[in-house]
Amino acid sequence: MESRNYILKLLSPDEEALVRPHLEAVALPHRMTVVHPDEVITHVFFIERGCASLINILPDGSAVEVGTIGNEGMVGTPVLMESDRMPMQCDMQIPGDGWRMPSQALRTALRRSDTLRAKLLRFAQGHFNQVGQTAACNRLHTIDERCARWLLMTRDRVGDDFPLTQEYLAVMLGVRRAGVTITANLLQKAGFIRYTRGHITILDPAGLEDVACDCYRIIRDEFRRLGPEN
Repeated sequence: MESRNYILKLLSPDEEALVRPHLEAVALPHRMTVVHPDEVITHVFFIERGCASLINILPDGSAVEVGTIGNEGMVGTPVLMESDRMPMQCDMQIPGDGWRMPSQALRTALRRSDTLRAKLLRFAQGHFNQVGQTAACNRLHTIDERCARWLLMTRDRVGDDFPLTQEYLAVMLGVRRAGVTITANLLQKAGFIRYTRGHITILDPAGLEDVACDCYRIIRDEFRRLGPEN
């Protein structure tokens, strides 16, 4: 099938026959919540365009991003583990579109195809690696390093131009907005990005990668190693 989603576009004919009849095209607008915390996951989502954010919301209302999902995978990984919910929330951070599939239909397809299960579990492993790396990154690295890492990961999924407010980026990085403002200004003055009216343009990805911590490279390389084409 023609798809920008890496999992869907690499399905074999037999795997596609199990999945395709259950896919429904959906718009994925900015801040749409695709998974609510501690609620049954009724559908999984394969993102074609855009990027989703996995957010840990603490009892005091503070929030921090612990992972992102784009067209490399699927939103709803607990379904792969025979679970039906998770304590975190998943929102669309960059708007786009994709496909949704009933969770029960996916479970049935996984029982019928070991190769489909293997492809999705490899994505899940890469995603879990990303969550663990992000937790370490949020604790140990500077705002500049983390911001550059976040911008590069988003660029890998949606390209050089994407909408982004400093308020939302502050939530993604778990810092005050003032800190994001200072960092964005520094990156813009260095010529790495252009930021205007809630819109980011990546001008120098190589320069950004010099600023970013090693977490970006580690996460990127792990996804490449575990990709469904391998």
